[in-house]
Amino acid sequence: MSKKVFLMLGSNLGDRDSWLKKAVLELEKTIGTLIKKSSYYETDAWGYTDQQYLNQAVIFETTFSAEEVLKKISEIENLLGRKRTSKGYQARTIDIDIIFYANEIISDEPQLIVPHRLMQERKFVLVPLTEIAPDFIHPVFKKTIRQLLDECKDLGQVEKVLS
Repeated sequence: MSKKVFLMLGSNLGDRDSWLKKAVLELEKTIGTLIKKSSYYETDAWGYTDQQYLNQAVIFETTFSAEEVLKKISEIENLLGRKRTSKGYQARTIDIDIIFYANEIISDEPQLIVPHRLMQERKFVLVPLTEIAPDFIHPVFKKTIRQLLDECKDLGQVEKVLS
């Protein structure tokens, strides 16, 4: 049985537009069918002041479990040159986060918390998601994405980019 998985893509190194396009192509090859994608958004970095991010929200239909999707995402990030260190937030060629996996709540996996535990505090997640799924209801907060955006206190800049 297939499920919808909502992902947030971000890049702040090199040709950011190209990294996002490559990530979507790899996701299509490995996890399922692309259902919808948002515009690109230029956003402030979260947690540090470095180069601006280019972000995009995407929705895929997949037959893989959330754990399998996470494993495939990690492989794609590695393929596209993501370097991980043990210290906090850092610049990256590509970052792919699972925001929602259908309406499921997953909290018993150490590497996988779904819905993403901070998404409601981040305009750079909520604005692109509102573009493609404004009426999707957060399974924990029981509010739509649009409502969460309206309530969000994040002051970071999120600007739509024509591509």
